Order: sequence, then C-alpha cells, then structure tokens
Amino acid sequence: MTAPLLDIHLTDDDLTIGLRTDALSGLTATPKTLPPKWFYDARGSELFEQITLLPEYYPTRTERALLARVADEIATAAHPEVLVELGSGSAVKTRLLLDALTAEGSLKTYVPQDVSASALRAAAAEIAEEYPQLGVHGVVSDFTDTLHNLPRGGRRMIAFLGGTIGNLVPTERAEFLAGINEVLEPGELLLLGAGLVIDPAVLVPAYDDAQGVTAEFNRNVLHVLNGRLGANFHPEQFEHVAHWDAENSWIEMRLRATAPMTVTVAELGLTVTFAEGEEMRTEISAKFTRDGLGAELAQAGFALTDTWTDPDERFALFLAQRR
Repeated sequence: MTAPLLDIHLTDDDLTIGLRTDALSGLTATPKTLPPKWFYDARGSELFEQITLLPEYYPTRTERALLARVADEIATAAHPEVLVELGSGSAVKTRLLLDALTAEGSLKTYVPQDVSASALRAAAAEIAEEYPQLGVHGVVSDFTDTLHNLPRGGRRMIAFLGGTIGNLVPTERAEFLAGINEVLEPGELLLLGAGLVIDPAVLVPAYDDAQGVTAEFNRNVLHVLNGRLGANFHPEQFEHVAHWDAENSWIEMRLRATAPMTVTVAELGLTVTFAEGEEMRTEISAKFTRDGLGAELAQAGFALTDTWTDPDERFALFLAQRR
C-alpha cells in the first residue's frame, strides 16, 4: 500500500475569510441569505449524518441503492483510470463505485476532494488501506472555485454525488458545469447524482422531519457564526421553515425570526436587525427532470451517454462525456 498524497489548496484561514465574506454580503442583503456550506462544522456534519438515517429522508438511501444496482454498468460504460470525487466526505457510497471500478480493472487512482483536511486525510487513509492496489491523491479545496487544482493525467471520471448540484441556483450551476467541462479533456466523463421532481407530500418532509433534526441542522449555521465570527445569535429564537417553490422546482430552507431582534457580529463590526417573522434563506435544494438536467449538461458542453433512475424515479445518475 502506498501512502496517500494530500494537496492542500484551502486552509482554515481561507475558510474564515470565506465565511466573513459570505456573512457580510448575506446578512446585509434583502432578503437575507447564508450559503449552506456553513452548516458543516463538526456538529453540523454529525447532524447531517443523523438526517440521512431518518425515515423521511429518502435521497441518501435511494442514491445508495441505485449505485449498488448500477455500479457495474457505470464501470463498464466509463472504465476510467482515475476517479475524482467532488465533496467526497467519508466516501461511504463511493466504495460501491470503487468496488465495481476495481473489479472492471481500469481504475488506477482515486482522487477525493473536500474542504476539511483532517476529514480528508482520515478518509484517504481508510481507502488506501481497503484498496491497496489504488493510488489515493486527496485534494483539500472548495470545489466551486478550485477545479483547476484537480490533478490531470489518465482517463478521468469526475463524480459529483448526493444531489449537491441542487444547492446551486441556475446561474451557479451553469458556471460550475462549464468549469468541470473546462478541466476535463475531450472524452473524459462526469457522473452526476441529482434528485428528481416528485410529489411534494414526499419531498417536503425530507427537509422537515418529525423529530426536528433538520431544524437543528438548519439552526447550526447560527452556531457557526457565533463560534467563528463572534456573533450573538440566539438560535432557539429562529424557527425552521421548509418551503417547496414549484416555479423554481426547489426546496428552500429558511430560518424565521420568532421575535424582533438585533444581532451583532463582532468580527465584522456588523449590527443586523430582524423583524418578527422575517425569514433568512439558508439553502435551496433544486430537483430536476431528466430532460431538464440533460439540457443543462448539453449547454455546458457535455454529451449525455447514460441515465439511471431508481424504480420510483426519485433520484437519477447521469453519465456525461466532455465533447
């Protein structure tokens, strides 16, 4: 087994600068917004793992079951030498792909990318031990603006799973997909996981569970601002809201102030007021049709080669080739 390589293009100081920038622009906007990536400190990551086990939250288990069913087909269709995974996290679902790709025989290197150096180092070490025949080359970066730091060489397939593409508004998606196309060579591949538009009666509870775990996860962004930027939010004074926007085909998660309040963010020298009932958007989770996302991929310069869905058509995997 060869020890994993780790390229670090994002430090904790960089994250703090990014949080300061996002908090300043988002808290002074009308309406107020915060990006969902700031949910994920250690507590936020633990809460999200709890969410994935909830009965209402179908996306994770649906994608995992779909990957288990079609991983061999993906391996046969793609046969990459290098698997790059954006937002790899603990790489639990990735093992389904790694098993199929190593059995198919073409895969030589796994490149996990994530923002946390410590988490990525641990995950890369586990993968290197479990798959000693593979080289493991971790990249610590923010996938939204550092795609150019991904290693080149070998026939690559970039995997972006979990439906995270839905956290980007259409202009951001177009820029992101075009960026992936730009870093790939002609003939290289993108494997994209995305949630599909389904009955809101099933969809909305996935983001507003009966146990309130998602509510705590949503409020965690306020704990992050308190801890990293010296803010004095009282998270318990904000209600969790999950709203289905049919026009845009996305779920919006919001935090609603239950009383008028004034918040200071010490590190920014910023004072922010909330009216009673005022809502701040913390996440969108867009859902797609197969034709719609196929058109977005084509617009970004990809040729769609295969699409797989679960039996209930709640989730899809798209395999697309860089033209």
